[in-house]
Amino acid sequence: MRELLDNGWRPHPFRQFLLKVHSRCNLACDYCYVYNLADQSWRTRPKIMAPRLVTAAAERIAEHAAEHRLSTIRLILHGGEPLLAGSTYLRKIVETVRAAVGPYIRVDTAVQTNGVLLDEDTLRSFRDLDVSVGLSLDGGRRANDRNRRYRNGDSSYDAVAAALDLLRSPPFRHLYSGLLCTVDLANDPAETYESLLRFEPPAIDFLLPHGTWEFPPPGRFPDAGTPYGDWLVTIFDLWYADSGRTVVRLFQEIVNLLMGGASASESVGLTPSSLVVVETDGTIEQTDSLKVVGQGAAATGLNIVDHPFDAALRHPGMIARQLGRDALSDTCVACRFGRVCGAGLYPHRYRPGAGFRNPSVYCPDLYHLIGHIRSRLVGDLRRAAR
Repeated sequence: MRELLDNGWRPHPFRQFLLKVHSRCNLACDYCYVYNLADQSWRTRPKIMAPRLVTAAAERIAEHAAEHRLSTIRLILHGGEPLLAGSTYLRKIVETVRAAVGPYIRVDTAVQTNGVLLDEDTLRSFRDLDVSVGLSLDGGRRANDRNRRYRNGDSSYDAVAAALDLLRSPPFRHLYSGLLCTVDLANDPAETYESLLRFEPPAIDFLLPHGTWEFPPPGRFPDAGTPYGDWLVTIFDLWYADSGRTVVRLFQEIVNLLMGGASASESVGLTPSSLVVVETDGTIEQTDSLKVVGQGAAATGLNIVDHPFDAALRHPGMIARQLGRDALSDTCVACRFGRVCGAGLYPHRYRPGAGFRNPSVYCPDLYHLIGHIRSRLVGDLRRAAR
């Protein structure tokens, strides 16, 4: 850290504060990195973030925003399943943070939910507070229920579909931020995409299942070809042919990067991370997807009662996620798409003995997808120039 500072590097302040307001979930998604992968710290954490810790988090957020003269921050209510905390308590959390920050800093607030508890009273509360709502859905009934079921095995699809119909209704439509879909190779990509479009999402986030070189995701084994790249290419071609229907963030980010822009996501590109996580027990953590790596991989050893967020900025893991190109492996630096891919999501780079200075476990898939998108763009630009 001292050497970096001496060379003129400065950490970027946190602008996104993800509060794990409830650590349990009412679904049993079999790919969930919180409950079913390497880190099992949720078992020893309180179910809900206590009021005193909410207050401490609010004060630390206000302190950080003032110290770095931020005009806007983003508050993300997360879990587990955040709606298990109840809409009254969620309202209190939002109001506590906004009161601490004060009237001159905008607090954009979002909740990411599985949707099964989303009802009209909750949406009225979110409307009063201008809280945007994102839901998780993996496609149609068959695709979604392949992984996203209740603990007793029952389907969650009807409850989520009903929540989306309510969210899309005129009183609440403006709160609808989009859908999050985890890629499953067993699901037909075109059918999945069309099933999601049925709910008219403003945006879709396609997420690759979390995995590492030590524990690869399903179907991502040596000599497997590019199964995830092929899956996403199918959807890209559909999206590209009719791009006005919705935003697909991964594709939009790649297009923007290929055109010389910067990324607004950690999934691709080299934009420094601005996200910090606070768990229900008040501990400060790095991105929670690091739980796929191993027990304690996301930990910083800090908590919001005793430590400011600036202390977390000095954690080696946080620094690595802000260094951009300097944190990449030699392979990624030499790659023609290294600036665009950015080695993918940080946890997906992990390999025992080598840490995170590796290409993504999805390297062949990302290369194939980016190359395909580039070819489509170049072809269209050449035709337009004739």
